[in-house]
Formats: sequence, structure tokens, C-alpha cells
Amino acid sequence: MPMTHSDTPEYRFYLAGEWRTGAPYTVACPYDGAPVAVVHRATLDDLEQAIQAAVAAFRTTRSTPLHRRAAALRAIAASIETRAEELARTIALEAGKPIKQARIEVARSIVTFSTAADEATRSNDEALRLDAAPGGEGRHAIVRRFPVGPVAAITPFNFPLNLVAHKVAPAIAAGCSVVLKPASQTPVTALKLAEMIASSGWIPEALSVLPLASRDAAPLIEDERFGLLTFTGSPAVGWEMKRRAGRKRVTLELGGNAGVIIHSDADLAFAAERCVVGGFSYAGQSCISVQRIFVHAPVYDAFMNLFVPQVRALKVGHPLDETSDLSSLINPAEAERVAAWLDEARGAGAEFLTGGVVQSGVVAPTIVARAAPELRVNCQEIFAPVVTVQPYETFEAALEAVNNSDFGLQAGVFTRDVGRIFQAFDTLEVGGVIINDVPTWRLDPMPYGGVKQSGFGREGLRYAIEEMTERKLLVMRG
Repeated sequence: MPMTHSDTPEYRFYLAGEWRTGAPYTVACPYDGAPVAVVHRATLDDLEQAIQAAVAAFRTTRSTPLHRRAAALRAIAASIETRAEELARTIALEAGKPIKQARIEVARSIVTFSTAADEATRSNDEALRLDAAPGGEGRHAIVRRFPVGPVAAITPFNFPLNLVAHKVAPAIAAGCSVVLKPASQTPVTALKLAEMIASSGWIPEALSVLPLASRDAAPLIEDERFGLLTFTGSPAVGWEMKRRAGRKRVTLELGGNAGVIIHSDADLAFAAERCVVGGFSYAGQSCISVQRIFVHAPVYDAFMNLFVPQVRALKVGHPLDETSDLSSLINPAEAERVAAWLDEARGAGAEFLTGGVVQSGVVAPTIVARAAPELRVNCQEIFAPVVTVQPYETFEAALEAVNNSDFGLQAGVFTRDVGRIFQAFDTLEVGGVIINDVPTWRLDPMPYGGVKQSGFGREGLRYAIEEMTERKLLVMRG
């Protein structure tokens, strides 16, 4: 909740229905360093109190009627809609996300909470005919899903509203309490969402939103009182969390270096337009941002003649500028990392068709042609407005090239051939194959997650609820 005694708004953290103060720190806009808000950081002692409250609240949430869960979720969605422009401006400022893209994130979060409300009241019971097996005569069975327990949620900076929604909304629908650690760079949006949840009619003690230093967050990972840890972030951090998580369930969404195949029978103009959006929106800071583009050799030049001018026309600017297509990266260290990767590619003989310049935290929209697969711009997740483009001779070679990655989140394939579509579906080692669009396309109710280094488990409302619940069997002898 904001405190208004200074020009810069000040936000306390939310602990089980109470707004509390701690050590303040300043959240700044990544683009120009201007202060966005002062946020109070929680401590290890605060986290312990939040865990105790979540355990106590779970005894209530697990038995809360479905209609009450759904009503709270719909109230949250309505509050987001009422405060949509305020939230979009907050996202733009603290995350450096262009305002027109921030508005899309807000709209998606409304869908996320609304869909969770629908899923909350959808029956998940299964009735089993036990007389299908000898000895089952006269017996009947029901399988029902029950919440796993309090949920520990850790979210990243890049979607500070909708990725929080993807953890909190299904938890409410499932009947779980939540302790949330938002990204330190972008906590304000999550704290504003806490205000809306607090006024929704949901159980106040069932949610804590704690901006924590990483050194104080260990209990979120290791404490056995949590039934589930759900994390979105980097692979190195995520897999280490899974190792430390003990017996609790874990879901990980860990990013990738998404590949796109553009075959000669595709609509090249549409493919080029979508690759611009997929590769450069929010400066490429999305785990399903287009990073590697593979174009059938007969149409390579034609595609590039459409693609390159559109990338050159992108505008970099302040996130509140209505004309900005992208802004700076989230912090200077990330820009320095990208500059080193680009220098490596340049030194290895790769061709830069656009960009290649990093200045004041801004990476110019960059197309790199004919970069070797082992270069970091290809084989690691660049998380920046940089794409590589390679020609291929056969569709099979393109599929192999996309699979030549430690990651497997989503892939895009542009083709009109049904045989190739199912060949890609059968062959690509990813969690989702998007046909005639980029891998960056995501609809919030759909199952979302990856394989290999890209993660473990699935998000998307119904699928996240399944992760947050477990089956229990009732057998009746009548």
C-alpha cells in the first residue's frame, strides 16, 4: 500500500493481510534511472511469519467453497480492469516495457484471473467403474483433486503482473495459500495486485507478497511446510532450486532460445512481420522470444528483403513514449553481457545486417547472419533484441537445427504442408509447436512449459491447478 509523504510513492510489503515496513530501497526505471517508487524489503523473520500464516490459512483455503474462490478471482479481474492504465504505466516504468506492450500484459492478466475463476468451479471429479476388473463388483470409486498445501512462488521481472497472476490465480482456484517473492527490480506491480486481492473477499492471511533479498529467500525453496515451489527465471537458478527443494513439488519455467522455421511455401510477408514482433518486442526479454530463424534457402533472400527493413524501422525510446517499440534492457549488466556475446560473434566472422551496437543499456535491434551454432548468440538464451538467421536446404535439416539446443520451450513453423506440420510436431523437442506463427505466441489458458533445460511442469490455468493439486481416491462398497 503506498505511503504518500514524499514525491516518490512508498510501498510497504504485504504479510498475511497486514501492510508492514522494512528497510526501504528505490526501484528505478531501467531506461533513465528515474525513481519509480520506494519499496520496503521484508526480512527472514518476516518470511517465517508469512510461512506460519500460510500454513494456518491453508486449513481454511482448502475447504473454501468453490463459488467463493471464483467470486474472489472475478473481483480481482474487475479491479485490474478498473486500474488498467495505472498498472500499465507502473509496468512500463519499473520494467522498462513500452507502454503499448504493458497494456497488452494488463489485458492478458484479466484473462488469466477470469479463466481461473471459470476453472475454480469446473468439476474435477472422476467416477470409476470398478467392476471393469474381477473383484470390483459392488464397489464404486471417485477420484477428486485436493490442494497440495501452501505455495511458494518466485517470479521474474519481465512480466511483473501476468506471471504473478499465473501463480496466484491458479493457487486461489485450487484452494492454496501463497507466499510470493516478486523480482526485486519490479515489485511495485505485485504490491498493487496485493491491494486488489486484499479487497476481493479472499482470505487475507492466505497471501503474502514479500520483496526479499535473495539471501533471505532460502526458506521459500527449502522449507518443507510448502507443498509446491513454482519458479520462473534462469535455468541455472531454477535447477539448483529443484535440487534443494526436498520432497515438495516443483514447477520450473526456465526460458530458451526459441527457433523458427520458415519454409518456402509459407506466407513470407506474414512470417517476416511476426518475426519482428516475436524477436524484438520488449527488447527480446521474453523466454519465448524469437532468437534463431531458419529460412528455406530458395526463399532466404526474399524473406530477408522483407524482414530487415522492418527491423531497421523499429523505434527505441522511453517506455512511456507511445511510439516506442523497445527500450533498454533491465539493467546495465545485462547490456554488457550482450555486448560481449555480440563481440564474440563478430570476431568469429558472423555478419551483422542491423544493429550490433550497445549503448547506455540499450541494445540496438540486431540481426546476425550466418553465425556458427556454437556461438553464444545461438546456443544460449540471449534475452535481448538479437536474432540470428540461417538458410537451410531441407526441412529435416531445419528440424535438426532447432533441436540442436539445450532448451526446448516453444518453436514456430511456417508452412502450409500438413505432412510437414505433423513431422514438426513429432520431431521437435519442445513443449509447444506453434504453426504459422512465432514461438512467442501464447494464450494464457493453454498449457505452457518446456523440456530439457527449459523447465519442468506446466503453467496455464487448468494445468497449473493440476500441478497445485493431487488426486485422492475414494472407494465405496455399496
